[in-house]
Amino acid sequence: MMIVRRLAAFLLTLLALCCAFPAEAADYPPPLSYSNAELKAHDFSGQTLRTAEFSNANLELTNFADADLRGTIFSASVMTQANLHGADLTYGMLDQVNLTGADLSDAILSEAILLRSIFNGTDIRGADFSDAILDGAQVKELCAKASGVNSKTGVTTRDSLGCR
Repeated sequence: MMIVRRLAAFLLTLLALCCAFPAEAADYPPPLSYSNAELKAHDFSGQTLRTAEFSNANLELTNFADADLRGTIFSASVMTQANLHGADLTYGMLDQVNLTGADLSDAILSEAILLRSIFNGTDIRGADFSDAILDGAQVKELCAKASGVNSKTGVTTRDSLGCR
């Protein structure tokens, strides 16, 4: 049953990425592309970067605090010690991302794809991982340190990860 639920969430995420925010499309410019960029310690805090692409980028020490990153792609990027506190990463693709030492506290990662990402020393207090796609080993690792309640969604980190 858990596999079916995760597969359904994965398919919904892919559909959302293909048709990201169609009703609001006129309100936003075409997606920004920062693929392969060197953005170490850049400040994107509070910005709206929906559907932007940061694939294979160096985002070490970059500040995305309270940014709107819905549908944003970070595939294979380095985000060590990045600040994502309070960021909305709903429908995001953070697969194969190095999040060592990053701050994901109070972030929303609902329906995000996080397969094969690294969470060593990552602060996830109050993060909402509802329906996110994670490897079993990742869930086990994250459940060991999960705590808090997301201030925007009201969901506990442990519940969003399905911790027992």
